[in-house]
Amino acid sequence: MRAQFLAFTFLASAVASGALAQQAAPPPMKTFMNNKEIMGLIDKAKADRKDNAPLVAEPILSLAPYRAQLEYRPATSPAAVHEKDAELMVVLEGTGNIVTGGKLVEEKRNNANNLGGSSITGGKSQAVVKGDMLIVPANTPHQVIPTGGAPIVLMTLHVADPPMGWPPAN
Repeated sequence: MRAQFLAFTFLASAVASGALAQQAAPPPMKTFMNNKEIMGLIDKAKADRKDNAPLVAEPILSLAPYRAQLEYRPATSPAAVHEKDAELMVVLEGTGNIVTGGKLVEEKRNNANNLGGSSITGGKSQAVVKGDMLIVPANTPHQVIPTGGAPIVLMTLHVADPPMGWPPAN
């Protein structure tokens, strides 16, 4: 009886440690996605949207520590500040205005590295269309506002703010 109990305990421990190891694994590396797959992600984002959410994000590419994602934005989302990283934005579909700079209205801390707000006051608005690119420096308020009565779809990539002394002298 004791041998059966020890065997059961060993088996349960092995299963539990395997489950924990699976949870700790990084997301799978994906370094290419074709246009057809990206267009499929837009359809997936539309289907995944719940309760009139202003933003639905779907992963595109992943190469730790970087992650490119598709952002389907049918409505104005809250403004944001990423304190530790810059954000590259590429417009895949639609039109809009991206407001940068200024100050967050009703600022609140979302997590250890990000702030949010209902909007931005005193920022600069940049009209954007399909194919346009924009980089938002770290610690800069920004907000995406769809225009033209249709969603705006972006590819975004967060990049860690470079350390002092960058770029290196070669």
